Amino acid sequence: MYLAMNRFTVPLENAAEFEELWLSRESRLNELDGFVAFHMLKGPEEDGKLLYASHTVWETEDHFRAWTKSDAFRASHARAGQTRKLHEGAPRFEGFKSIQSIAALQPA
Repeated sequence: MYLAMNRFTVPLENAAEFEELWLSRESRLNELDGFVAFHMLKGPEEDGKLLYASHTVWETEDHFRAWTKSDAFRASHARAGQTRKLHEGAPRFEGFKSIQSIAALQPA
């Protein structure tokens, strides 16, 4: 498993618009080979800012890298510069390879 995450620092006054931008986005991630899950996470508030993280899970890092070089990736990011910038600085990317995985037991 490979987890790809971008962290965003968003001023409180931009939080509602930032969330709406994400919630209204058309996603085709579920059509991609190796894609497992996506979560947009809302974190704590500190000093008038909220922390958000977009979190995708892939079967392998190679699946993630293939997506970043695909037409689907370019299409999903094509309008990124056309909307008002709602977060501070650049998103902070973090990638993680799984070294252990524990899942909940499924009832029989």
